[in-house]
Amino acid sequence: MKKWIYNVLLAFFAVVFLGSSAMLVYYFIDGSAQDAAYNALSQMREDAIKQPATNIPVTDDSPWVTVTDPDTGEDVLILPEFFQLYGLNHDLVGWLTIPGTKIDYPVLQKPEGEDYYLRRDYYGKKASAGSIYVAEPCDVFTPSDNVTIYGHMMRNGTMFADLKLYKNKDFWQENKTVLLSTLREPHEYEIFAVFLTTASVGKGFAYHDFVFAENQTAFDAFVSECRSLALYDTGIVPQYGDKLITLSTCDYGMTNGRLVVVARRTS
Repeated sequence: MKKWIYNVLLAFFAVVFLGSSAMLVYYFIDGSAQDAAYNALSQMREDAIKQPATNIPVTDDSPWVTVTDPDTGEDVLILPEFFQLYGLNHDLVGWLTIPGTKIDYPVLQKPEGEDYYLRRDYYGKKASAGSIYVAEPCDVFTPSDNVTIYGHMMRNGTMFADLKLYKNKDFWQENKTVLLSTLREPHEYEIFAVFLTTASVGKGFAYHDFVFAENQTAFDAFVSECRSLALYDTGIVPQYGDKLITLSTCDYGMTNGRLVVVARRTS
C-alpha cells in the first residue's frame, strides 16, 4: 500500500475514533447530570410527602391545594406533594414509580407538543435522555381508556431501561405493580401484557393509537392484540371499563423495535 493512502486511512480512522469517544463522553456526562437532577426532584417530592411545607395554601377539609396555570389562567387542584414541582414545570401531570426497578420519575405532558420532551429534561433544556412523557391525545386525569407513556431505553440504566426486566416472567411475577400518581390522586396498576413490536409504519401494532374506546368491541380488540403478542401469559384479562396505561420504550433487538408494557388500573 502506498504510504499516502496509509496516512489518509490512518487519519480517517483517528477522526472516527476521536469523534466516537467524544460522543460517549458527552452522553456519559449528560446522562449523569440529568440523573442527578431527577434524583433531586425525587428527593423534593419525598420531603414534601414526609413534611409538607407550612406555607402551602391547603384548604380546610381538602386533600388538594389550588394553584394557577400560567398558560391558561385556570385554577388547578393538586396534591401538596407536587406543589414545588409544579411550580418548576407546569407541564407536570404526575409521578410514575415501579417498585423493584429504578423507574421513579415525574411524568410530563406538553399540550399540542407530542414529542416536545423526547430530548428535553424536566426544565425544558436539551438532554439526550429526554423525559418520561404522555402522548398528547391522552387524558391523564379523567382518564382516557388508555394513556400511553414514553421513555427512552438508556444504556446507563436510567429512564425506561428497566422495562427490559419484564421480558422475564419470573420478574413480572414478583413486580406486577405500577404506581402512577396524578397531580390529584394516586393509582395502582397491574401489568397484564409485555410485548415487542416495531414502530415501522404499516408493519407493527399501533398500540399508541388506542386512546378512547369507541365501544366494547374496540376495547376488547386492543386487549386481545396485546395478549396475543405477549411474551408470556399473565392470565389477566382487562374488562371493558378498566383504565389502562401503556409504557413504551425502544428495543434494540429489532429494527425500529419497541418494548411495550401494558397495565390495568386496580385502585
